[in-house]
Amino acid sequence: MIRITPAIALAEDEIALTFIRASGPGGQNVNKVATAVQLRFDIARSRSLPRAVRERLTGLAGRRVSGDGVLILTAQRFRSQDRNRRDAISRLAALVRQAAQPPRPRKPTRPTRASRLRRLEAKRRRSETKRSRSGKLDFI
Repeated sequence: MIRITPAIALAEDEIALTFIRASGPGGQNVNKVATAVQLRFDIARSRSLPRAVRERLTGLAGRRVSGDGVLILTAQRFRSQDRNRRDAISRLAALVRQAAQPPRPRKPTRPTRASRLRRLEAKRRRSETKRSRSGKLDFI
């Protein structure tokens, strides 16, 4: 079990880890050893997450979620497989932790008196500018 919050823990059998070759510099190590980690977590079928957290996680993950609801994270920052594995799991935990926090409700606010006065003054100035451009003369 991977503890995310006091209320949420992910079962390890819900996470699939595969090891692939990393891209980028690294010489012979990169060419020979599969150190990069690809983590797959099926958000849609997860029994560890409440429905609201699943929906928020799908939205937060964005393009990292496939069409069938599987979150795919690739970790290749480090040279060792173990550190990349820990990095991928910690990134998943951070995403789930962020999704577990419900969004704060927006409190409707009203414009301040000063902002209303600024808006009206700007409208008056704009009106005056347009009136001065017209060919009509006001004093005749």
